[in-house]
Amino acid sequence: MDTGFIYCLLLSGPNAGQSIPHSELEQWQPEDGLLWVHLRYSNEEARQWVIDAQLPPTETDTLLAEHTRPRTLSSQDGVLMALRGINLNPNSAPEDMVSMRIFAQQHRIISTCERQLQSVKDIAEQIMAKPNSIDSSADFLVSLCERLTHRKMELIHNLEDQLDDLDDQITAPISSSLRLDIAELRKQTVTLRRYFSPQRDALSRLLNDGHVLFNAEHKLRIREINETLIRVIEDLDAVRDRASVTQEQLQSQQSEQLNKRLYFLSLISAIFLPLGFLTGLLGVNIGGIPGTENSWAFAIFSGGLTLLVGIQMWFFYRLKWL
Repeated sequence: MDTGFIYCLLLSGPNAGQSIPHSELEQWQPEDGLLWVHLRYSNEEARQWVIDAQLPPTETDTLLAEHTRPRTLSSQDGVLMALRGINLNPNSAPEDMVSMRIFAQQHRIISTCERQLQSVKDIAEQIMAKPNSIDSSADFLVSLCERLTHRKMELIHNLEDQLDDLDDQITAPISSSLRLDIAELRKQTVTLRRYFSPQRDALSRLLNDGHVLFNAEHKLRIREINETLIRVIEDLDAVRDRASVTQEQLQSQQSEQLNKRLYFLSLISAIFLPLGFLTGLLGVNIGGIPGTENSWAFAIFSGGLTLLVGIQMWFFYRLKWL
């Protein structure tokens, strides 16, 4: 993404699969084939090209907006979609989703993003490797939505595997980072849920609008994508609920361990309380302390303390404190 023009590809026609230098985009005509221009919206040259493309104001503003919410807008000019994909870039969190905007017309597709999106890269590689495999704007939108949804499924499966590992750690000696790992997993599910739901609504809107770009086969594929995304959201909710149960189980187990330690300390305190009282009483440095003249006094006193401990242990046992 060193330049603002990431892809300038022809999707159909005799030159399908070929890239056009962005300096020659002004020479393109609809007769040359379906054109896809993918831009980095923060680049000034790319922004100016979008402004000069004579698009409707709403479409221009959305393509160049820094922050967008997943949505679909159909008009006579074409279909505008704002979508989000899983962030698979190095040193990035998957829930920090990548935003993408697409304006699809019959003979031209313009899309923008800031960070790399693997699904877009896959489509570009497919177009260059297999010309005419995607030969219409509807095919492009549906293929992109399929790839975005597929990667969401993969992410949910990874979250489920992580949660299974965390569940296994509950039965093993608890590590200090386990509580933080569960909290981080719950945070991921909440963040993803916030982005997945609007995208589901955007696909439903696309399905219900019935734009002329889409034929019956496209609508069927969109319906399948929407159903898959609904299942993804349901699985995400299930992961979130399981994470909550796991966290509660961890807290219960930690509370039980703490109670056992406090109970043990209480018993120790109960045992040594009378011993401390007796030793403190006989340790005062005043006259009249019994046994000061008897050489067996210390042994007798120690034996009495031992006997007292034995009586306490028997008493605790009878009360089922031990």
